[in-house]
Amino acid sequence: MLQELDELPAGLLATDSRDLARALGGPTLIHLTGGRQPPLFVSVLLHGNETVGWDAVRALLRERIARFGEPRLPRSLSLFIGNVAAAAQGLRHLPGQPDYNRIWPGGELPQCAETQLAATVLERMTRRGVFAGIDLHNNTGANPHYACVDRLDSRSLQLATLFARTVVYFTGPTGVQSLAFADLCPTVTLECGKVGEAAGVVRARGLVDAALHLAAIADHPVAPQDIDLFHTVARMLVPPGLSLAFPPSEADLVLDPDLERFNFRELPRGTAFARLRDPSLGIGLQVLDEGGRDVASRFFHREDGEVRLRRPAMPAMLTHDLTIIRQDCLGYLLERYNDQVPGRGAGL
Repeated sequence: MLQELDELPAGLLATDSRDLARALGGPTLIHLTGGRQPPLFVSVLLHGNETVGWDAVRALLRERIARFGEPRLPRSLSLFIGNVAAAAQGLRHLPGQPDYNRIWPGGELPQCAETQLAATVLERMTRRGVFAGIDLHNNTGANPHYACVDRLDSRSLQLATLFARTVVYFTGPTGVQSLAFADLCPTVTLECGKVGEAAGVVRARGLVDAALHLAAIADHPVAPQDIDLFHTVARMLVPPGLSLAFPPSEADLVLDPDLERFNFRELPRGTAFARLRDPSLGIGLQVLDEGGRDVASRFFHREDGEVRLRRPAMPAMLTHDLTIIRQDCLGYLLERYNDQVPGRGAGL
């Protein structure tokens, strides 16, 4: 399934994400030679409806071609353009397809054409060597721009804070691109706001450009004033058998209409997330910790027909998109983790 190229096809940078399937035919890994080796690896469109990565990278390359007549990159770039079939439909992934950010080695999906594709990309890049890895995404909910890391090492955190001071450390879900590459190089996943917001494209383009210009990634601890670090402690899901809606519609679980305003806010105990129609449904949410254990009762309880926080918590990636809630999750719960930044600790 993988197409591998050593140059940009003619006209590709003028191609919208919805037309990449026609232009490329399928997932494509493009290697562009630059002034330094090893290459920077950038992945875009792992989710077909999240266009910020492709828009940012093609803007950067078009600017360099306009300036120099060729890309003339300060460092080699290996660009993986992922789920172009889903991008053609404006979808995260097609019905029956796995999520392209769950197919990478180390994940839990059974072997299939897509997991073989991801394994091939990793094998190709292992042979070439990788300077750093950047995976570019949009959010479906109202969130600040933030970076995610799977390793708490200084180089990964230095790369992350080039993008934003808000950084989230996670170890699950598995099968994500950044975690698969973490043994090769510093890796980050960048969450660049909602689709269509120009600020996200500008910021993503700036980080890729900055990374291409780096001779090395600093290995000293991130300064305390440069980072707000959070740790993902749980993932919230709606059980498949429950109907789901926002007001004024009725369903088994009716979510708070202002749910997205909770993102990256430290909420007090008692904050209501949803209303349950039937008391027999318990609290109506699955809440899985990093080990896959259901810890819903640790975080939520039912009171006066509402699903409320049992303890203070900070959510992220809450969305009003019911399709994304069903395909992925309702959102995540975070805890502050600043004492775990390398070179820092309680009392330092």
